[in-house]
Amino acid sequence: MSLASMAQHRVIPAHAHLVPKPFKTFAVRSEELQHADTARAPYGHVHLVRNALPNAAALSGLAALGRSRMCVSAFSDIDYSQVSLGELAAASAPRLQPPDLASHIAHALQATGVLGHDRAAYQHAVVARIDYLAACGAGFHNDVRGHWTRCLFWNLALEVAGDVEFVMPHAGVRLALQPGDLIVFDPTMAHGLCRSHDHGQALAASFDPGNPRQSNPHQIFLSGELPLTDGQWAALGSPWLPVEVHARQGALELMAAEFDERSGAVKRPQSLADCLLRSTRYAEVEGTAGFQPERLTP
Repeated sequence: MSLASMAQHRVIPAHAHLVPKPFKTFAVRSEELQHADTARAPYGHVHLVRNALPNAAALSGLAALGRSRMCVSAFSDIDYSQVSLGELAAASAPRLQPPDLASHIAHALQATGVLGHDRAAYQHAVVARIDYLAACGAGFHNDVRGHWTRCLFWNLALEVAGDVEFVMPHAGVRLALQPGDLIVFDPTMAHGLCRSHDHGQALAASFDPGNPRQSNPHQIFLSGELPLTDGQWAALGSPWLPVEVHARQGALELMAAEFDERSGAVKRPQSLADCLLRSTRYAEVEGTAGFQPERLTP
């Protein structure tokens, strides 16, 4: 079976944002020094590659390895485990043909076009690092700290029993997931894992192991990052621009936003009015192991 024989790529619009007043749009700032005085708009699409890995036996073997290495027990628990390509090959073999899992994932990612047309760019991103990710549903949150403002995320669903949806509440996105699906999205937008019967709400009761409406509350994924250059962000329609440009557009800055775990609503939006001033900036602090805010205006 060829890599392209069953995969189906869909692009889901995610740019009609529901933004709390008095704001009109969203912007993303960075902790990287090169972007200290700039911001970008969130990427306005989610990509779904259905049947990115269509082999059920390989999916089961990969999920079993991930399940053995992670522990989640309560709603919205998240666990990660870094894994090597050799371990993944052993877990999926001899079921996966061709046996190179990285090539399957890179092929699915290439269909999205987010890094351009060069297959090598996707292959390099996949082999650089792959993590297992386990969840028990997920309350709404975004991922902005560190270098993630310059990355798109990809998740390959290995085990998603029941009616699990990937939801971005401010973009109107609700995607029912099934094993073998690969999604690519901008992690700076709030996102979570919900049940379809909860209509876009992230409810703890729906991921309770004792709930008779579902048999398995856990989800297992492979996960990775797609770092983008400034030119690639511009090509996707989300260029890094001076913060004043976004301030004039009435942007709410997602680095400082907090979200209600259940609904995804932005908490206390009025307190974010000054977050796009140059005096309110995030930057790398020289000599530290990570990123720290240089100064935050209350």
